[in-house]
Amino acid sequence: MKAEPAVQRQLLDLAKVDAELNRVAHRRRTLPELAEIENAEKLLRERRDALVAVQTSASDLEREVVRQEREVESVRARAERDRTLMQSGSVSAKQLTDLEHELTTLARRQSALEDDQLELMERKEAVDTDVQRTAAEVDRAERELADAATRRDEALADLDTTQARRDADRERLVPALPENLVALYERVLAHKGIGAALLRARRCGACQLELDRSTIAEIKAAPEDEVVQCDNCGAILVRTLESGL
Repeated sequence: MKAEPAVQRQLLDLAKVDAELNRVAHRRRTLPELAEIENAEKLLRERRDALVAVQTSASDLEREVVRQEREVESVRARAERDRTLMQSGSVSAKQLTDLEHELTTLARRQSALEDDQLELMERKEAVDTDVQRTAAEVDRAERELADAATRRDEALADLDTTQARRDADRERLVPALPENLVALYERVLAHKGIGAALLRARRCGACQLELDRSTIAEIKAAPEDEVVQCDNCGAILVRTLESGL
């Protein structure tokens, strides 16, 4: 394939543009914020699950406290009725003895219930503290996720700007090159990642391998308008005074 040396040198500009586009694409895939967001989302799910769990425990304990309070009130009401009946003077000696026995039993029952109630209230206080702590952890996880998402969006916006500029450069460069040369360049680019590179000091600028003497002799003997490629990576080798030929 033939192409004027000046035209071949334009491939270096195109290769530079494509190299930056490749860096942009790689950067999009490997933004550290993406991993941060994934970890933050996982942490937020865990924190929210934990919050639901402690809130459920708090609700269960609240119902138990209310039930215990009703039971205590029931015992107190029963004891109050017994005392009122005893004070009325309308009961027999046997009934009075039974009432006194029942009051003693109710007093023990009330004491046991109140102890249980106190324990429940202490447990609920501890769980309520857990609810507040876990809710704060959820809020913190949400802020961390929002922060990572903001930084990701800012980074992507910068990449979008860079890509738009390089796409515009490519649209300007490609039409100025021969179609057959562009086709070769695109094929190599698609398979190797670099379509063209400078031959500098007998070294391929794409794969960075130094060419052997026989290859250098062949390139040196080739006409200036001959399009040559690296035997190792296939990149179009652009010859300039830096090539050392």
